Amino acid sequence: MLKVGIIGCGNIFTMHSTSVEHLSCAKLVGVCDIKKERADRAAAKYNCTAYYDYKDLIKKELIDVVHICVPHYLHPVITRYALEQGVNVLCEKPMAIKMEDALYNVALAERQNLKYGVIFQCRFNDSAKLVKQTLESGNLGKIISARVVLTWCKPDSYYSLSDWKGTWDKEGGGVIIDQAIHSLDLANWFIDDEFVSVQSHLSNRGHKIMEVDDTGEGFIRYKNGATLSFWAMNNYGCDEPIEIRLYCEKGKVVMTYDDATITLDSGKVLTAKTTSDGIEYEDGKDYWGFQHIREIADFYDAVLKDREPKISGKEALKIQKLICEIYKNGFKEAN
Repeated sequence: MLKVGIIGCGNIFTMHSTSVEHLSCAKLVGVCDIKKERADRAAAKYNCTAYYDYKDLIKKELIDVVHICVPHYLHPVITRYALEQGVNVLCEKPMAIKMEDALYNVALAERQNLKYGVIFQCRFNDSAKLVKQTLESGNLGKIISARVVLTWCKPDSYYSLSDWKGTWDKEGGGVIIDQAIHSLDLANWFIDDEFVSVQSHLSNRGHKIMEVDDTGEGFIRYKNGATLSFWAMNNYGCDEPIEIRLYCEKGKVVMTYDDATITLDSGKVLTAKTTSDGIEYEDGKDYWGFQHIREIADFYDAVLKDREPKISGKEALKIQKLICEIYKNGFKEAN
């Protein structure tokens, strides 16, 4: 039985706490938030101890795994402390704002012989798994071009509710690092190669009270010749499903997070629709999907069996590097 603690009892907390509750190999023994009422409410619901300083939770509960669900700028700080204390870490995306912090913690986890995972739950969607498996089988051939489109709604009122979103120092960016990172990760994972060049342009076109990007577009080239084009914006009137398209040597792919249709040149059509596993997440957002529990279960299994989790810190460095390069090239005046 793994003793688990969760640091951060905000919006994403429910995806982690509910998952722990449904996994028989783990027990939630402590939660932490600097806002006392949130920590107390979460502790009462899950019959565990409330903490208001993450160091106290880690030191006093002797936990095996800590989940990090705090603002972006604190991800690498708390990850480093937990690893130094000998605790396995599962962190929400992004693993860091700066590349050097991400690299440091991956190396630290290796030195400490600990598991370090980063949440990219969309890779566990049935739609994404079908696309990846079909690519790996060779039935689609090599990806020639990929395309990502995201049009969501995050008005000024969304940013006004947060004391860290919409800031460079605490969030590290806007639509790219917060919303589009999942679809960019999927496309990058499908292509499965190192990028050689990134052209990008980022801007703030529709917001008055935040300083980061609300629009981003770009073009990425990979060593194997594949290209990835992307357009993301959160100025739309509602949250539309994201769309990822792949043009391959032997067919095409059209997918959202939940659905995928693969049309092979042979005429064969493959489809997948992601299911929720029957678990309800209180106040969970539809666009988060329902697959946190699948990644969390994989991470716990990795800890118990002493193997690498499917999305380790080392694996997450791939999208971290790409996101950092998009910001480096796209909004230089913000760095």
